[in-house]
Amino acid sequence: MRQEQEPAGTGVREVAPDVLRLQLPIAMPGLGHVNCYAIPDARGFTIVDPGLPGPAAWRSLRDRLRTASIRMKDVHTVVVTHVHPDHCGAAGRLAKEADAALVTHSAFRVFWAATEPVDGCDDEIYDVDPDDLPDSNPFLGPTPWGRHSFEPVARRRLLLRIARLLPLNWFVPPRPTRRVRDGETLELAGRPWTAVHTPGHTLEHLCLYDPAHGTFLSGDHVLPTITPHISGLGSGRDPLKNYVESLDRVAGLPGVSTVLPAHGHPFTDLGQRVNSIKVHHVERMERLREASLSLGTATVEELSHELFRPAVWGAMAESETYAHLEHLRLAGEAESFPGPDGRLRYRVMAAPAA
Repeated sequence: MRQEQEPAGTGVREVAPDVLRLQLPIAMPGLGHVNCYAIPDARGFTIVDPGLPGPAAWRSLRDRLRTASIRMKDVHTVVVTHVHPDHCGAAGRLAKEADAALVTHSAFRVFWAATEPVDGCDDEIYDVDPDDLPDSNPFLGPTPWGRHSFEPVARRRLLLRIARLLPLNWFVPPRPTRRVRDGETLELAGRPWTAVHTPGHTLEHLCLYDPAHGTFLSGDHVLPTITPHISGLGSGRDPLKNYVESLDRVAGLPGVSTVLPAHGHPFTDLGQRVNSIKVHHVERMERLREASLSLGTATVEELSHELFRPAVWGAMAESETYAHLEHLRLAGEAESFPGPDGRLRYRVMAAPAA
C-alpha cells in the first residue's frame, strides 16, 4: 500500500515547527486520507485544507480539532490549496461557523462558476495566462476529445438539486475573502510565509513556503510516492507544461528541509522527488509515441488504454492522456484532427534523430 492510500490516523502530530497534522478520512481513487494542517499563532489557528463536504467528513474534522484542543472560535483563517473537494469541500462551512477568513489563490473558481469573472476583476488579477482561462464551462457538455460528457450533465444537476434540499450546512460553497498571487506574503505562526502559485494539477494550485524553517506545504503538487493527476480539462491550455515549470520552480526554493504533502507523510528531498515525477512524465510521453506509431491515428480513449490498466480506464485516464497529447501537439510533435464521428484523433510523430 502506498503512503497516500493509508487510512487516516486519529492522532495529532507536530510535523514541522508550529505545524500540526490532522489526518482526515476520505474514500477516493488511490487515496485514503487528506492531511489537514493547523498552524497556531497568538490569535488562534490557520487551518489548511479542511477536507470533504458532508456530515461524516464534518464530524471527522470536528473530532480532529478537539483532539488538537482547537475550538471553533480559535480558527481565524482557512487556506485552500486548490478546488478539489477533498481540499475545499468543508472550507466554506468551517469559515462560516468560525467567522474566519478564507484564503485561496487568485484564480480559484468552483466548477459550476468556472467561467464567471471574480469580483469584476480583469484577467491580470488571476495571476495566470489569460489563454489558460476557460471561455466555457469545461465540466459540462462534451469533452474536447469527444466523450459525451466528463460526468453526465443530468447527474450533476441532480446532485446540486439534492444538495439544496439537504440541511443548510451540508455544503457551504467556498467563497474566498482573500485571493493571493504568486509571491505574496501570508502571516502564519507569527512569521511570513510565501504564497507559491503552482499550476498543473489544477490551474489555481497554491503552495505555502516558510523560508525561516524550510517548510514547504505542497498540497497535491508534489506527493511522496504517487504522481499527481494532470487533467486536460479545466487546467489551462498546456497543463503539463505549466506543471513541469512549477516543479522546477519549487525545486529551486532555497533551504527546503521538510515537505508537507496533502496525502502521505512528510519527506525531505524535494529535488529528488521532483526529478522522479518529471522522469515519469517523459516516460509517459514516450509510451504515447510508441503506442501511436503502433496504432496509427487513434482516439484519446484508445491511446489511454495503452497507458493505463483496465481498472482505471475512463474519464480521468482519458483526461490525463489528452493533457499529454496536447503538450506534444503544442510542441509540434503530434497532430490532431476530428474523425467522422466528431471525436478527436491524434498522430504522434517519431522522435527526432539525436
